[in-house]
Amino acid sequence: MEDYLIIIFRTCFLYVLILVIFRLMGKREVGELSVMDLVIFVIIAEVASFALDDLENPLFDSILPMIILLIIQILSAYLSLKNKKIRDLIDGDPVLLVRDGVIFEHEMRKQRYNLDDLCQQLRENGVGSVSEIAYAYLEPSGNLSVYKKDEKAFVYPLIVDGDVQERHLTILHKDVDWLLAELAKQNVKDPSTVFFCILEDNKLHVQLKEH
Repeated sequence: MEDYLIIIFRTCFLYVLILVIFRLMGKREVGELSVMDLVIFVIIAEVASFALDDLENPLFDSILPMIILLIIQILSAYLSLKNKKIRDLIDGDPVLLVRDGVIFEHEMRKQRYNLDDLCQQLRENGVGSVSEIAYAYLEPSGNLSVYKKDEKAFVYPLIVDGDVQERHLTILHKDVDWLLAELAKQNVKDPSTVFFCILEDNKLHVQLKEH
């Protein structure tokens, strides 16, 4: 009987603890979990199962790894918020798979993403044919973002958290020198002071970082 009471107590305690941990980790839908989030969730589930299987093991020995994992996740989230390079390393970057109806086969191979996956997600987005697509991006979450040719085109960020997006400049047939010259027209001398910058309707929109 005592063992049953211990199991009930541990189950309820771990349930509340895991809820608190997940709340502290931030709100995010299951489909939007990063690789880091998924790894931490799986390990926490394993640690919790060990705590319920081995009643002789002190409960604190199971709680400590969970707290360490929570600290790791919060620290990685903070670093990701402050540095886009770290964010891209942890979460990944969107990948352009289709442009103007043309499928980029080499990108699909790199992402291990096949045509069946593409067709399924096009159906889920209500797209009948690849020829209707202006841009299709494979997001870090695994979802496909689709822009049809009759819709407003995707606006590429040129600066994110002070980091110049040279790949996006290349897509727009621009370069860093052009960007710096345009920033200078708005009295912005250092791109690292820019929080977010886009080129929309041939006009540069700049938002500076908060001090």
